[in-house]
Amino acid sequence: MKKWLVVLIFLILATTSIFVGVNEVTVSGLMEGNPMQWFLLAKTRIPRTISLILAGGMLSISGRIMQHFMQNKFVSANTIGMMDSARLGILVVMLFYPTGSSLMKAFVAFLFSYVGVLLFLSLSRLLPKGDSLILPLAGVMFGNVISAIAIFFAYHYQLIQNMSAWLQGNFATVMEGSYELIYLTVPVVIVLYVLGYQITVAGLGEELSTSLGMNYQRLQFATFAFVALGNSSVLLMIGTIPFLGVVVPNLISLFYGDHLKNTLGVTLIFGSTFLLFCDILARVVIAPYEVPVSVVMGIIGGALFLFLLVRGRRL
Repeated sequence: MKKWLVVLIFLILATTSIFVGVNEVTVSGLMEGNPMQWFLLAKTRIPRTISLILAGGMLSISGRIMQHFMQNKFVSANTIGMMDSARLGILVVMLFYPTGSSLMKAFVAFLFSYVGVLLFLSLSRLLPKGDSLILPLAGVMFGNVISAIAIFFAYHYQLIQNMSAWLQGNFATVMEGSYELIYLTVPVVIVLYVLGYQITVAGLGEELSTSLGMNYQRLQFATFAFVALGNSSVLLMIGTIPFLGVVVPNLISLFYGDHLKNTLGVTLIFGSTFLLFCDILARVVIAPYEVPVSVVMGIIGGALFLFLLVRGRRL
């Protein structure tokens, strides 16, 4: 697929996202100065579309970088315990400082997710090599243990409803004044792009990158810190989006190759495009009601994941 075609589809879907919803927003209505349509455009449609673009790009780039760094095609924030650790961090804030700001929740979620991924990186060194599924399976089990701890305390302190909100990604509640924390993903993406060449070299392996004069451990810690920060902000604002961080990087590798630095841009756009498509579908499939985008992503992403899994096994 040509890169210009991906950009064109992205622009079409981003524009469509602004005009799709329960309440009518049309080009003619905006040109006529309809106050209600302008209100909806500014308060909900534009914030929602921006959130979709930033969240899709952040999760996709994170998955691409983690897969490259760990040399495993099935690694993502959801398969190494990062998101489960972040949810535990948010729960801790709600237990001990329930009036804490969104920024504070994001910071604590970042700390927990970063510690969680560092623990898993240490654990991964003990796992047998050779089977690409061992690492993500171990990560899923690691994340389930953390998730079980969080759910136990959520039930104990009657916070399970709040917990459920983080488990289900949904953009329906995104409004002006309540979504701006997701802009943290912008500097994170910029930094990761700047580090793109070094991460590309690091993906060749610790021994080779060290022999080339690179401080592999320091780069790994810094990279995963930025990934944890970006993913934590998405989790806090939107919730969990399954499969996106696994499927999009694999499709990018399939169409454009494995060179990380040269494909970060198209990964960003493709991930945003994919999430925009799923969210628009979630809004129209049983209109005027709306399905959480995580459900649509789970169906489409799950089917693509199975395809990639079977294809990888055959190769």
